[in-house]
Parts: sequence; C-alpha cells; structure tokens
Amino acid sequence: MTATSTTPNATVVGDEERADVTTGDTSAWRDLVGRLNRQSTDKHFDAYADVAWDDPEMAIDIHDPRWEITDDDPLGRTEWYRSQPQEVRAEIGLMRIASNMKVGLQFESILQRGLLEYAAKLPDGSPEFRYAYHEVIEEGHHSMMFQEFVNRAGLPVPGMDLPTQIGARRVVQMGRRFPEMFFVFVLGGEDPIDHVQRETLRSGRELHPLLERIMRIHVTEEARHLSFARHYLKRQVPRLNPIKRFAVSIQAPVTLGVMAGLMLQPPSHLIKRYGIPKHVIKEAYGTAEARATAARSLRKVRNLCVELGLVTWFTKPIWKALHIWGED
Repeated sequence: MTATSTTPNATVVGDEERADVTTGDTSAWRDLVGRLNRQSTDKHFDAYADVAWDDPEMAIDIHDPRWEITDDDPLGRTEWYRSQPQEVRAEIGLMRIASNMKVGLQFESILQRGLLEYAAKLPDGSPEFRYAYHEVIEEGHHSMMFQEFVNRAGLPVPGMDLPTQIGARRVVQMGRRFPEMFFVFVLGGEDPIDHVQRETLRSGRELHPLLERIMRIHVTEEARHLSFARHYLKRQVPRLNPIKRFAVSIQAPVTLGVMAGLMLQPPSHLIKRYGIPKHVIKEAYGTAEARATAARSLRKVRNLCVELGLVTWFTKPIWKALHIWGED
C-alpha cells in the first residue's frame, strides 16, 4: 500500500506546509525540506495501485450528467451552454476535463525535466536533491493518472498547441540556469488548477468518483510541491542581483497570465468541435466577473510577488493589463 488511505475517497486533502523561511535562515529552510521529504516517503500515491480504475463505478460514460459544467464556471453560466441537449452538455464538460488533464500532463513533463535540471547542479548532501526527485516521481504518477483518464474518456484532446510546446523547452533550461524564474512558472501552472480543484472538492456537489479520486490525490501531493516552490522563492529572490530581479518582476505576470489562460479557459479545439460562437466565449470570459475568478486563482502567488517586492509602480500595470491583478 503506497498511501495511508484505504478507500477510494478517503484521502484527506492537506494544506501547504508553512515555515518562516528567510534569505539568511538556513535552519528553517532545511527543516521545511526535511518535513516535505518525510511526507513524500510516508504518504505518496501510485497511479494504478491507488485508483480503482476497473471498478464499475469508475467507468466513464460521456453522457453522465455529473460531467456537466456548473454555473460556477463562466461557460456554464451562458445561455448557449444551458440551451444545449443534456448529452451535449455532458460531453462538453468531459471534453473540458480531459483537455485540462492532457495539458496538465504536458505541464508535468516540463516540470519534471526542469526539476531534473535543477537537481543536476545541487551539491552532494543537499536535501533539495532528494526532494526534487520525490517530486519528479510524484508528478510522473500524476501524468499517468491524467493520461489514463484521457484514454478512458475516448475523446480527441491534442493538449497544448505547438508554439506553446516549443516555448516550454526554454522553461526546462531555466531549472538549471534561472531556477527562480522556473519556480514562478511552476506556481503559474499549479496554483490556478489547485485553486479550482480545491473549490470543486469543497463545493459539496456530486462528482464522478474517478474524477474526485484523481483530484484528491493531486491536491494532496501538490500541497508539498507548491510549498517548496513558494518557500524557495522566499529564500532565493532577495539574493538575486538587480538585473535578474528585474527580469523576474517583468516575466512573472506574463507567465502567470499565460498559464492561467491555459488552465482556466476552454481550448480552441473544444470551441471548434462544438461550434461555440465567438460571442459566447467573449460573454463567458470577457466579463469583470470572469477576470476576477482568474485573479483569485492566482491570489497566493500574486501576494508572494508583492511580498518579495516584485510588484512595483513599473510592473503593476502589466498585472492589470493581463487582468490578473486583485486587491488582496
């Protein structure tokens, strides 16, 4: 048994580990990484041993009403979506979930390769080396879960477009050359989906048991990954020279805006497949309410950037122009 849970939905969703990590305090940082390493040893999940894929209740029916998009989502609130037949609403919802999982596993691949680049330059005896490999292994299992869900959904989901995939190759190299920027990218990809999944699990609405199981496993382990990235930035950003610090302050809102869009909005192939009119997409995602939802999903990382002095009179307009600013 790889985890402490013994029933499909028994996984307790934990919160991020917190520590008073500062630039000059090595002991607090090492204590945090030590706790994360122990947690990865004591409570981790296997993509196949800990998901009852062949249980009849886990079977995917593309017309299951539990796949339907709720009015918590901007698209689900549109008259166009509500007017579709039930089977179409369910299929669109499942396609949306499967598409997010495909993008998610592609993101995890970038993250794993970047972590390996980061770990490659660490000295012997570094606890961060062990942690990086724990995370690579955990992300590998997440990728297998996501791909297995996509396979069983049976819908065509291409994932990221080619330009995005090509651009992602630069992110991998940041793991070695500019890890501070790499971990901003990590938070940009993980924070929005973590926010959405936690809100969904707390909503109390009925979820398909396979989706719920995958989400609970994902957010439980991502709490560790997010904690490491956040505290790494707290420790390292103040040490950057002015040029690199300025580069992070400019790139952070751009990276976060792009990643939030990938994670929170329907992909172009879904829009094309179901003939969603342009005015419906504008109605759904061009409103102040939808923009506020995206901004909320980035609240933690945005507040971190404020805390680290990365949001200045010069960079704050970038956050606002990308509609990811919020007064927290």
